[in-house]
Amino acid sequence: MTDMAQRVKEELIQAIEKDQLVLPTLPEVALRVREAAEDPDVSIPFLVKEISNDAALSARLIKVVNSPLLRSRQEITDLSMAVNRMGITYTANLAIGLAMSQMFQATSDVIDRKMREVWTRSTEVAGISHVLCKHYTRLKPDQATLGGLVHQIGVLPILAYAEENSQLLRDSISLNLVIEEIHPILGDRILKAWDFPQPLRHVPTEHLDFDRNSSAVDYADIVQVAVLQSLAGSTHPYAQLDWSTISSFAKLGLNPSEEQEDEDLSAEMEAAMQLLA
Repeated sequence: MTDMAQRVKEELIQAIEKDQLVLPTLPEVALRVREAAEDPDVSIPFLVKEISNDAALSARLIKVVNSPLLRSRQEITDLSMAVNRMGITYTANLAIGLAMSQMFQATSDVIDRKMREVWTRSTEVAGISHVLCKHYTRLKPDQATLGGLVHQIGVLPILAYAEENSQLLRDSISLNLVIEEIHPILGDRILKAWDFPQPLRHVPTEHLDFDRNSSAVDYADIVQVAVLQSLAGSTHPYAQLDWSTISSFAKLGLNPSEEQEDEDLSAEMEAAMQLLA
């Protein structure tokens, strides 16, 4: 590790421990949607009203509900129909996830590029997670999608720190080392601060634990397999691991040494990634 990376890492960890690190906050629309969805008496018209304050988000939800992912028999043309079709919880999780793209914007070109890279990667993993969850588990695809979208959320405060620190901004090797080392811990902190559902709260750290073996398949398993599948055939160190020793594949009922030749599934994953991007 470079001297600079080590120094920045220590500084950031100290700030985390003293609760001095400014963590990102969820976009306003995501907070309102979540609050509405958590009310047991919420009505669909009320949720529709909250979401429709954000025209771009409304349009994307209608696009998702008309996609091969959800295969509506009739074309859904407005938000009210979309929420009726998806249900309150599913709609809320998807809306929260999609609204998060607003957080991945920066003022400097270097950081902006990096943020777009992280968001693109997150949407890829979320798309694969959705499809894996739907076909290989009895867990909820909307939760798996959200898990994929937040698996690298801990990168945000590091990039915000770098934006204020020109030395780190110029040293991409150190910046990448710092990200690699501490984004998982930060991710868990952020999801706790956001009061995320317990099953998702440790996805940032747990999806990187290739020796973990939970008693039943969970969202960290799904995100872990999605991350590895998204890197298949690349030169990334994770692609060089022996996947047959990683228990998350077995828990999903997948054999990593067999080529997954299901064209429908690949097409569905592709569609999910493009939709979320």
